[in-house]
Amino acid sequence: MPAPPTTDPRIADIARSGVLRLALFPSFFYRSDSGEPRGVGIEIARALAARIGVVLRPTEYASPPKVVGVLAAGAADVALLGIDPVRGKEVDFSPPLLAADFTYLVPENSTARTIAEADRPDTRIALVRHHAMDTALRGKLAQAQPVYADTPDRAFEMFRAREAEVLAGIRPGLLMYAGKLPGTRVLDDRYGRNVIALAVKKGKAGQLAYVGEFVAKARADGTVARAIESAGLRGVELG
Repeated sequence: MPAPPTTDPRIADIARSGVLRLALFPSFFYRSDSGEPRGVGIEIARALAARIGVVLRPTEYASPPKVVGVLAAGAADVALLGIDPVRGKEVDFSPPLLAADFTYLVPENSTARTIAEADRPDTRIALVRHHAMDTALRGKLAQAQPVYADTPDRAFEMFRAREAEVLAGIRPGLLMYAGKLPGTRVLDDRYGRNVIALAVKKGKAGQLAYVGEFVAKARADGTVARAIESAGLRGVELG
């Protein structure tokens, strides 16, 4: 059970409601395979809810833009999102929590050893539309053709079915997929970096300050590190 709700006026509305509304989108930072969401993002949000003294209510939306829209409309309290200047027009970000590279998963027998070597006219790169992995890759492909999916799992299925020669994504997710598909490997270099933070509705200075203090404490006391370890994620670092 959560502790008694805080009396901190900066998050009084959340404390009164008794619920911290977490907006999610399909990503590598939580899974719902067992019917109940779990993973790094869930554990961090649960720790924030416990600090406030409320219960966590996670809700999944189709994509990062949907999550941004929900936050901006005040229909959710917080989300775990990659820091992005476009998103920053509608939401405010805490200090960084996590960071991970954007890179490629390729077949073991691929001649591509670097990001640049995968940029070929006969190469299709599967990735998630409107995800930070998409934003980071824009303008960097001279010859390869991006092919889009709605979720990371669908992009992986495209790669598995040989509808794409390369799978783009965030390193921890690609390492997970490599474990599911023998005969593949994750490139060592990167085409970008995803720095992830907690996001709140823009203009809520008090709530943002409270969340920022939570982030600093969660990093310092090991909460974030334990969440990464518990989830078994590789390729993720403190932001």
